[in-house]
Amino acid sequence: DWKGVGSAWLLPKPDEAQAVHFGGTLREFWHDGHLHIVNENSTTVLAVPCDMVVAGYDTDHVNTLRLWDARSTRPVDMALFSRGEYLKASEDEAMAETIAKVLYPEDNHYEGKSLRLKQQYFFVSATVQSIVTKHLETYGTLKNFHEKNVIQINDTHPALVIPELMRIFMDEAGMNWDEAWDITSRSVAYTNHTVLSEALERWPQQLVETLLPRVWQIIQEIARRWQEKVENFFHDPSVTEKMAIVWGGEVRMANLCVAGGLSVNGVSGLHSEILKKDVFKNSYAMEPWKFTNVTNGIDHRRWLSEINPGLDGLVRDLAGGDDYLLHPQALKKLDAYADDAAVLKRLDEIKWQNKVKFADYARKAQGVTLDPNAIFDVQVKRLHEYKRQLLNVLHIITLYQQLQDDPNCITRPHTFLFGAKAAPGYAVAKRIIHLINSLADDISHDPRCRGKLQVVFLENYRVSLAEHLMPASEVSQQISTAGKEASGTGNMKFMMNGALTVGTLDGANVEMHDVLGDENMFLFGLHADQAATLKREGYVPQRYISHDPQMERCLNALRKGFRDGVSYEDLYQRLISQDEYLLLADYRAYCDAERRMAETYENRETWNRMSLHNIARSGIFAADRAVAEYADNIWDVPHR
Repeated sequence: DWKGVGSAWLLPKPDEAQAVHFGGTLREFWHDGHLHIVNENSTTVLAVPCDMVVAGYDTDHVNTLRLWDARSTRPVDMALFSRGEYLKASEDEAMAETIAKVLYPEDNHYEGKSLRLKQQYFFVSATVQSIVTKHLETYGTLKNFHEKNVIQINDTHPALVIPELMRIFMDEAGMNWDEAWDITSRSVAYTNHTVLSEALERWPQQLVETLLPRVWQIIQEIARRWQEKVENFFHDPSVTEKMAIVWGGEVRMANLCVAGGLSVNGVSGLHSEILKKDVFKNSYAMEPWKFTNVTNGIDHRRWLSEINPGLDGLVRDLAGGDDYLLHPQALKKLDAYADDAAVLKRLDEIKWQNKVKFADYARKAQGVTLDPNAIFDVQVKRLHEYKRQLLNVLHIITLYQQLQDDPNCITRPHTFLFGAKAAPGYAVAKRIIHLINSLADDISHDPRCRGKLQVVFLENYRVSLAEHLMPASEVSQQISTAGKEASGTGNMKFMMNGALTVGTLDGANVEMHDVLGDENMFLFGLHADQAATLKREGYVPQRYISHDPQMERCLNALRKGFRDGVSYEDLYQRLISQDEYLLLADYRAYCDAERRMAETYENRETWNRMSLHNIARSGIFAADRAVAEYADNIWDVPHR
């Protein structure tokens, strides 16, 4: 409930409300040598800005975070109300307010898709109208719009910015197509955040045509001109089909972003290379100057200084006061203390205190008892098959089976902490959450595991929970299938708080490895090119099972089920028949990496030295660096 929670800081500005139109019919007429297009009989929803002033650190500047609330232009039908039809009287109001109530509704049905598209256009249209209004107030013309504004499309969700800008420039400012396109294509830049095909949005053409008739007209013309450009460059129908914006009854938003943007960037070095060589390889061949990389960053002032006061104190003592808050690379000074026993001991004590604090928080928030003596081995992120929470589970099942065979095989208590949310319509992800809880329940009721093995699924994973968890975490699970994770930012937060990574060379893990080396993280598994080759040459998961009795026994546990009576035959069949994300190919290497990690953990001096190196070398992953790169290389705006 975003308004309820933040209402003390949100300032509604109804005088700056914008009208957003859905549906209706288009009437065209010529006047003064211009084609005029008017949308008639549309449904109008009022977008009311709610502003929050956000102060920066050590600066005189503030920025405005503008959120939009949806309001009906006809709140209550008084005729219906007077007849006692109270619910029907407020129907328009309820339908309008739904737009801003819950984002990302389940979209595996028509109503969900329709609401998602309404949401996207509502926020895009309101925001663009707001930007244009302020620009006109300042400059009196839109001809210099691209010199004063850059709109960064954050993934494909705001892609409708492109046709919406064209609509405003042509229909409201009277520009011709070429002038409007020139300004639009110099005002918009696109950040891609994923290589997953389902996240590169495709909207049913009929839905766009019905909900947004004028925007659909503009998309059609953008698509026609782009297709002509592609055909003239490649002379290859198969390439045209891949690069088309409108094809097979669908509107492809990623291709729209590439066509209409001044820049396309990925969010890690590996990811940006995959965009150039695979996802957008034809666009890169045609317009290579558009493509660049900006590796993600995190706000170190929040994710170290604010949430981890003990570590903040150590950094200030070793790196020269609060200098690192504005110059995160000052963290590098900690490297010089890698052999200082007193510093390593203090770092160990800080982590211990953070674990005690988190155990107290977990007990109060969720009623779970954690042992601070245990290894806190953590995987928190969105629940998706490519992030491979299921691989983590397979390893835990293997540990559990080893413990059943030999109660003395685990000498150091090991606590596995999960936190994740699944997309509303993602049934397999929800099954994996159920599986984690089934396994946790079995282990918690087995006396052989007491004081040795524990699994906890942290409920309602969110930023405020992460702020408690990150300082206490010791092992960071970053185990996605190589080539699938764009960047990750949780990996950076863990690193900055001294957790050691067990991970694949994927996303920003690659750049973390560049600064840490093999000796300060626990790498395992196929590399991106190896994973691609294995899939291309025909991956057969059963081959791995036949050579690994331990894996076979582990998988059979899914079929057998757990004490709650639930069998996971469906997940078992999914693994042995397709295993799209190569869990079984990486299973043995992952188990070995976890074993290496647990063995290293027993040598506290070595572990704390590795932890110190992780903190010291995390400065490059600060958001200050990322934003400066956007400012220098894409937005062309000055900064100090």
